[in-house]
Amino acid sequence: MELLQVLFLALVQLLGSSRGEDTRVWGPGLELADKLPLNARYFFVESRDGAGSIVPQQYRVLFKGHSRIGSCRVKIEQIDRVDGSSIIRYKLMETCWNVEIHVLLGERHLGQSPYRFEGKLYTENCYCPQAPLEDWMEQIGCPSEDVQINNDLIPFRAVNFSSLRPRIIQQYDKPGSVSLCNYVVKDNQIYRTCYGRYTGFKMYMDAILLSLARKTLLPDMELFVNLGDWPLVTKGGHRRTTGPYPIFSWCGSEDTFDIVMPTYDLVEASLEAMSRVSLDMLSVQRKGVPWEEKVPKAFWRGRDACRERLDLVGLSQQHPDLVNASLTNFFFFRDEEKKYGPKVAHISFFDFFDYKYQVNVDGTVAAYRFPYLLGGSSVVFKQASKYYEHFYSKLEQGREYLPLKRDLSDLIENIQRARQQDDEMITVRDNAKAFVDQHLLPRSILCYSGLLFKEYSRNIVSPVQILPGMEQASQPGTSSNCECDSVEGNNHDEL
Repeated sequence: MELLQVLFLALVQLLGSSRGEDTRVWGPGLELADKLPLNARYFFVESRDGAGSIVPQQYRVLFKGHSRIGSCRVKIEQIDRVDGSSIIRYKLMETCWNVEIHVLLGERHLGQSPYRFEGKLYTENCYCPQAPLEDWMEQIGCPSEDVQINNDLIPFRAVNFSSLRPRIIQQYDKPGSVSLCNYVVKDNQIYRTCYGRYTGFKMYMDAILLSLARKTLLPDMELFVNLGDWPLVTKGGHRRTTGPYPIFSWCGSEDTFDIVMPTYDLVEASLEAMSRVSLDMLSVQRKGVPWEEKVPKAFWRGRDACRERLDLVGLSQQHPDLVNASLTNFFFFRDEEKKYGPKVAHISFFDFFDYKYQVNVDGTVAAYRFPYLLGGSSVVFKQASKYYEHFYSKLEQGREYLPLKRDLSDLIENIQRARQQDDEMITVRDNAKAFVDQHLLPRSILCYSGLLFKEYSRNIVSPVQILPGMEQASQPGTSSNCECDSVEGNNHDEL
């Protein structure tokens, strides 16, 4: 009787496998391939055995489609994750149409494969805006509101740049210490005037605005963008009668009013994956060393950007069995290199995850590595900080990361506790991965940026005009054979 039950269960599993009922396939690279052009489109595949456990598999993805030069050319990559699921990402070399995407395990189609698209799949650098911003965001499933955005915009309900602009320029045109740009978006074109000695980081703000403009019709708006690390608009500092100055920054703090955007690092990772960058929010999820084989220590590498980083190295010197922390460069505390050195060579960020625990410590402001640490296969200890990125308010300490005191005085006891609670640490790691999937992948970065600009633009009460002397930020040239379908009610030739 027991043998018959085993045979019956095996038959049920086999039949289920033949129908693909044990496999889940999902993600914007399939569901939104024609609405969300990314340099690296992506989706997920998850196979389970008869007991419901995720089973790593090697999948086959086949593309069938046409382009102006013949068959559709595509680069495909499978990233196996620590939980056994896989990310499939692909890069189109040119605009394609009549595309079929076949997702296979052996010869068996998975999910709703083949996925068919009758229209065109554009590359990321095609200027083919498909709909007004609000409509496009609804099409790709963006949230309709965000608590961080709502809070950031509370002081800026009526923004009149006719009177405000000269005051902002007078206050912050300090070439030796501040760099910022005055942007205008008009008729889906991007213009700017920059102030300060070091304005190279305007390339990242250009990138997100230009990328959005290639996908959607942005509202007319004017904004000031801080290109430096530190937030600018201090609470209790210089204020106008109706409130603080509306300045966008990549980092916020408890004592400033800056409107926070996704960092330049996340923007570049989202737009340049499978191209100019190797570390991004997808590639960092590669499974690497299994949990049980990881070194049970906390790991950290970085430069001497703040005193707490030196303190962390001091803890490593005192407790080498629990912490591996070293400085890769001395700049701010060169006179203390003898005590906290020697400095060590850089190692690949992917090798960080050979260790079970990562320590996130502020640099000059928030450490922009934090999203990548959450996306890796280790547990993150995060130092208490007044600084924050756009997503911090959604995190729950103890669930997606483990909190540390500002002075790191509780790090050692927390590592010791973590070693005794290995199963709970795996749960924290998995919760962090789920958070990354929901909030920090490329679609979410574009959604957050789009929602922020949509809500902010509604608060501008002054006329939006291209100002004298402004330089246009041009769309990149393309060799992708873009042939845009027109948007109903819009003539792209006039944009």
